[in-house]
Amino acid sequence: MSAPIINPEVVLSAIDVVTTASTSGPSRVPGVVAGVTTDRETIALTAAGVRAIDDPAPMTTDDVFAIFSTTKAITGTVALQLVESGQLDLDAPARSYLPALGDVQVIDGFDVDGNPRLRDPRSEITTRHLLTHTAGFGYDFFNESYRRLTSEHGVPSIVTAEMASLRTPLLFDPGTQWEYGTNIDWAGLVVEAIAGRRLGQVMSERVFEPLGMNETSFTLTPELSERRAVMHHRNADGELSANHSWALPAEPEVHMGGHGLYSTVGDYLKFIRMWLNDGRSDSGHQVLAVETVADAERNHIGDLKVKMLPGVIPALSNDAEFFPGMPKSWGLTFMINDDDAPTGRPAGSLAWAGLANLYYWIDRRNKIGGYWATQILPFADAASVGGYLEFETATYRALQG
Repeated sequence: MSAPIINPEVVLSAIDVVTTASTSGPSRVPGVVAGVTTDRETIALTAAGVRAIDDPAPMTTDDVFAIFSTTKAITGTVALQLVESGQLDLDAPARSYLPALGDVQVIDGFDVDGNPRLRDPRSEITTRHLLTHTAGFGYDFFNESYRRLTSEHGVPSIVTAEMASLRTPLLFDPGTQWEYGTNIDWAGLVVEAIAGRRLGQVMSERVFEPLGMNETSFTLTPELSERRAVMHHRNADGELSANHSWALPAEPEVHMGGHGLYSTVGDYLKFIRMWLNDGRSDSGHQVLAVETVADAERNHIGDLKVKMLPGVIPALSNDAEFFPGMPKSWGLTFMINDDDAPTGRPAGSLAWAGLANLYYWIDRRNKIGGYWATQILPFADAASVGGYLEFETATYRALQG
């Protein structure tokens, strides 16, 4: 099937309407940047609203966002590059690269005193498990056992970027279930162990420089900091409050491959474009082999399916599920919608999101993808995710027109 003929002016007009509507009215988002790319170029990039709800300065298309879990696909990309070079076997025990993974136990609930009951795992963790969220690691805002570990047993929040925040037990034996969690943070540490450099340096050399992603980093320069969008919290009454003091650690102990990057929408569209363009950069640099891209977009979790994410810490996340009732699988390292989505996204497309209500999709069939960026907690904020789905739907309607 050939890709549709795309009129950039029609797409930009369509998404302008959505972003303007999303930043208006009582249930608005304070500000949003949204962009659409084909496999050749960014065809639409727009901003609406304000950088902070209590400041009239407008949101601009070059504003900087903490991109949270949309970091994960970039970590997956550098891991796949190591597979291509023969340095990483996805199915070998991950402890052979990172011995700390050999010490991890499985939690089987809590005893009468509230202490975790631990046992040895019945199978080895592999890097494929880590990249597909089948290793057994979780998140405290999506899993009650992990919430108890942070609230009752002193495990730091992952946002601290401390190694101690990753030293948690597995929720099940590797390979037996799908559970969203810190798996790809561990995959980033596997990359570091093989490459002998910090993850940010590996990403810079292997992804950011070839793609021209000059505004993506684990740490903020003063210039990037000046353009940073402000984090907001949606209160119980639906009102928004700006948190000007919120930031990821300036000098993180761990470069968290699961959530730690800052970026701009324009930069991330370059990354999406590489995936649409069979692994090639705009300049023709082969970031990933064509065969690697084709393998990464297929289901790697067998009969397992992506589950609804229960929001067990309401300040951080609501209950979250993309297209409820639709089966969804997982590739390397994206969610795959197994059926056509109501937005117009065809079956087999790739997508994921970030905790502060950032969302993207990659449609390799039609050679189009998009990114929607806000800075609002909790995740799955109705106005934010609703605006994103309207953005995606408007894009596909514009293609049909």
